[in-house]
Amino acid sequence: MNSTSPNIVFVFGSNLAGRHGKGAAWYAMKHFGAVYGEGVGRTGRAYAIPTKDKELKSLPLDKIEDYISDFIDYAFKHPDTMFIFTALGTGLAGYEPSDIGNIMSMYHIPENVYISAKLFGHVE
Repeated sequence: MNSTSPNIVFVFGSNLAGRHGKGAAWYAMKHFGAVYGEGVGRTGRAYAIPTKDKELKSLPLDKIEDYISDFIDYAFKHPDTMFIFTALGTGLAGYEPSDIGNIMSMYHIPENVYISAKLFGHVE
């Protein structure tokens, strides 16, 4: 993946404190310009979707759904940008791919959003 292209945005699971110290959040900070301390939305060529709170406890799925809904609205408004949607919430937050896939399946996903293969089988 060419992390220098301005039209590619890496979508990752974050925490509300914006502590990007591990996993995809760390990768987003190091390679896509995610800003430490910003745990929600677009920074650099990254888009943070919180899956944990400020104390690093997993958020309930209905809260994660709210953030995913906001992201989908954002993606529709930016059709010239390609969004790489990682298997957020399935690592440190401890959710199953089907948990996040079920949320995603409730929405019409824009064509410019590319979903991780880990979630793909759970999104219709």
